[in-house]
Amino acid sequence: MKQYLFTVILTAAITFALSWAVWKLSLKYKLYPGIRERDVHTTPTPRLGGVAIFFGIVAAIAASAANPFFDIMWVPPSTMWSVLGASALIAVIGVLDDLWDLDWFIKLGVQFLAAGIITVGGGLQILSLPFDEMILVSSWVSIGVTMLALVVVMNAVNFIDGLDGLVAGVCLIANGVFFIYAYTLTRDSGASSYFNLATFLAAVLIGACLGFLPLNWSPAKLFMGDSGALVIGLLMATSAVALTGQMPPTAFDPEQFGRSQLLGAFIPILLPLVIVILPLLDFGLAVFRRMRAGKSPFSPDRLHLHHRMLDLGHRDRDAVLIFYAWTAVISIAVLLMYIATREDWPGGYLVGVVFGAVGVIACLVVTFYPSRPKHPTPEKS
Repeated sequence: MKQYLFTVILTAAITFALSWAVWKLSLKYKLYPGIRERDVHTTPTPRLGGVAIFFGIVAAIAASAANPFFDIMWVPPSTMWSVLGASALIAVIGVLDDLWDLDWFIKLGVQFLAAGIITVGGGLQILSLPFDEMILVSSWVSIGVTMLALVVVMNAVNFIDGLDGLVAGVCLIANGVFFIYAYTLTRDSGASSYFNLATFLAAVLIGACLGFLPLNWSPAKLFMGDSGALVIGLLMATSAVALTGQMPPTAFDPEQFGRSQLLGAFIPILLPLVIVILPLLDFGLAVFRRMRAGKSPFSPDRLHLHHRMLDLGHRDRDAVLIFYAWTAVISIAVLLMYIATREDWPGGYLVGVVFGAVGVIACLVVTFYPSRPKHPTPEKS
């Protein structure tokens, strides 16, 4: 655990220092776009924070190569190199888009290319699903499903990047919960080492979000842009695949992982989805909304969940904090369900259900009863 804590601190420190440097350089050389119609902020703000996030992640990965505790992640080395290569590709296309607004078809093609680098080049694929020994027997099916999952999560995370501190905070909470889950699951599976790619990437993302958030908190000095949101989304999906997609179905035997057969079967795939439930919901609604209108699923609009929160009358910071609350409540509830059944707590997964029910009710109250009256039109555009 100390090595993971060191990874978080190192990544956070480097990301913060680089974010500060990127902010200063962006202001000096005026590397920021104008205000778009769908934007919430009213002052031109640099959007190259993803550069700092990416190089903070690279620094952490480089440090892991020199740390004997993480040797297992570099066997074979092609996996780590594929993660680095795919992240670099996404960071580059993200920076280009942040500066010049690339065509969505080009971005989508590069995203699938990056996903292919990880699935084919790195060998990270969803090989099995814990549905009573059901295995994806076709390698092409595994590759296709994994690539699609990576691309969907990438875009889902990117879609919610619309308010100061929103993506950094939501992903900080989500990766924190996922780290606890991954570490516990690895321990419970009887692995000889608790060091693996999934927990390492979760720790790195915690550090990256933690280091970037001070400059991104409202009023933000720096945005992460597509380069940051897409890289974070890619690595979040990769860590989930590295954990649950690579473990054999027998590892999730209900007799070993909880008294509830239903919970034992679905938790491994449920929690990785739950931690990004808000981005996935926003992504799904946006794609449906745009395709129904005969538009590209990636055409921009001002109807995302965070825009709707503002239209309800929430202040920017209040809306962000509510998103944090939703993410924490849903993900922690599912985590408690797993831990309670594994540790044989009284009531089993009822502990998580009660926590989730109370939390959801509280979130609904604060969501639909904003702190200020609803305005007929948004204050910002």
